Amino acid sequence: MIRYYKHAEDQIKERLISKEEVEMTIKNPIDIVNGCANRKIAHKVFDDKLLRVIYEKKNDTLIVVSAYRTDPRRYFRR
Repeated sequence: MIRYYKHAEDQIKERLISKEEVEMTIKNPIDIVNGCANRKIAHKVFDDKLLRVIYEKKNDTLIVVSAYRTDPRRYFRR
């Protein structure tokens, strides 16, 4: 199950990111890295932008903390 903190819901709405994109990123990422405080950061590219989704796991639930788009070159060197 995937849930969202209120702050995360506000952010994705403001940033024009759909919940579908967030959930696709969590379920089928191109990469997952460790974040702060036992959080994970899932990466997926949509339309030449890297979507980063920060989430934490509590029992069987994944809770989205934040999500934002950025330039993939910032995180992936070629």
